[in-house]
Amino acid sequence: MSVRASIRPHLHHRRFGRELVSTLVFLVAVYTLLEMALPRSVVLSISMQPNLVESQRLVISRVSYLLGEPQRGEIVVFNAPNAQPDEPPLIKRLIGLPGETVQFLNGAVSINGVKLEEPYIKEPCEPGMCPDRVWQLGPDEYFFMGDNRNHSHDSRAFGPVHRQQIIGRAVLRYWPPEVWGILSFTYGDHTVR
Repeated sequence: MSVRASIRPHLHHRRFGRELVSTLVFLVAVYTLLEMALPRSVVLSISMQPNLVESQRLVISRVSYLLGEPQRGEIVVFNAPNAQPDEPPLIKRLIGLPGETVQFLNGAVSINGVKLEEPYIKEPCEPGMCPDRVWQLGPDEYFFMGDNRNHSHDSRAFGPVHRQQIIGRAVLRYWPPEVWGILSFTYGDHTVR
């Protein structure tokens, strides 16, 4: 038996080190891409009850609005107009689309003169919270409201939100585990009757 045949090859430490570094760089790149495309958000208030409650965690899709436009009924994460850099983004439901007229009359919401059916709200809006008023949205403006209308700081207070302030659509509720689930994207054409 030859001496050479019995010697086992040594692990090449350099190759192992390169593979380890390469794997770590790959994992960081994947994490960064996922964080950019699907950031996470935390519900910080009661403004979206009964559909979202405080401390729930959501996955947000930025890609949705790179490939398409926001749709009425979607739950959207955005920066409020004139928000300070350290203020967290808001999570609200999209009510009015660019070019539409949003009107409050006797606590009810109308879009272009047609009453909006809203099966997702917690309770009807009290007159003091939804005084009669009209907003005409511009070409890149959206109108957002919380589902808990009587306890939400939304477009009624700060006005329409410009397209560039929108971060993404809430697509998944992942924490706590017992409420895990996909969030409905829209209520479709039947929302406005």
